[in-house]
Amino acid sequence: MVYYAGSVPRVFVDLLSYTGTKGGMETYTRELYRALGQLPGEWDYIGYVSREGAKRDLAWFPGEIVRSGISGENRFVWAWGELTRVARAARRAGADLVHAPATLGPRRTQMPTVVTMHDMLYWSHPELMSTPLYTAPVKWMERQAAGNAARIITISPTSQREISKYLRVPAERIDVIPLAGAAPSGVDRNLAGSEGPLILAMGNRRPHKNWAAIIRAVALLRPEDRPHIVITGGRGEDPLAPLVESLGVADSVDLRGWVDDDEVTRLYSIATALAIPSFAEGFSLPTLESMGAGLPALLSDIEVHRYVGGEAARYFDPEDDRSLASLLLAVATNPDLVADMTAAGHVRAAEFTWARTALETREVFERALVSDPR
Repeated sequence: MVYYAGSVPRVFVDLLSYTGTKGGMETYTRELYRALGQLPGEWDYIGYVSREGAKRDLAWFPGEIVRSGISGENRFVWAWGELTRVARAARRAGADLVHAPATLGPRRTQMPTVVTMHDMLYWSHPELMSTPLYTAPVKWMERQAAGNAARIITISPTSQREISKYLRVPAERIDVIPLAGAAPSGVDRNLAGSEGPLILAMGNRRPHKNWAAIIRAVALLRPEDRPHIVITGGRGEDPLAPLVESLGVADSVDLRGWVDDDEVTRLYSIATALAIPSFAEGFSLPTLESMGAGLPALLSDIEVHRYVGGEAARYFDPEDDRSLASLLLAVATNPDLVADMTAAGHVRAAEFTWARTALETREVFERALVSDPR
């Protein structure tokens, strides 16, 4: 029997990291709670939002919003809020359960807590982290969150093994629930190739993303064979710009900052394929989004990409620029290959749904309430 104090379980949701700048983790939080709100059954959800998050459209959240007044962009204020303020606010709200959906969470709570840990990159690939000064504090906070958690949700078998390895959490306390991917609305794949062969790459410039591989790979092709490369997601002065200049591929590579929704829709419509050359990931949400939109995916050959892309994607060695170059050339010149990948991608993406993610997440909430009725 599920334990909770009242007639309806009250879930206090830690949204301090939700500021509009966190990419995939925010997509997960938003789509998960939109889907949780559509499931049958009575559950109360209380969102504890950052100062920045309170200014955004929160219509997707299926419950009450509590403004914390805490900045999710000021790392020190946010860390203090995660460790201490979330627990106090949950107690005041009479919560039966806390859910921290963005890897970190409170150090100690009076009620059971479920933490969604997306990856262990600070542990498995510390040399690829762009903020080395934060590595030790983040690892410490992850230990605290994991130690307090009644259950941990993660998004791939890779992350499950690494959470067990680095945080010494028994595997039976970790639930693997994959994400889903929703294609941007308004994508028109009838426009694919209308501006010539175009490879789309989207994401921040953190070193583990390995964007330089795409630039080096396209430089290996003859100028007349090169697809156009668009890499979005940069902020400020782009660290990839010197490489583009030194390899003489400025005519073929377009480095973008963050693009708005309309431009994302346009790029998804006209692109030939999506490329992701990462050395490591916790999951690969852009893969599902692209395949769902009808955009073939070229992925680095790492375990988590195989887990998401299956037989629908094509894979390359992230350390071998020539293997990526050959795939860039293939999708730019072989429409039959693109058509086959598009059809397979639709089928693969349909296996992952937010309704499934939400249902399995609520089942974890129920297990946490049963196993840890504080």
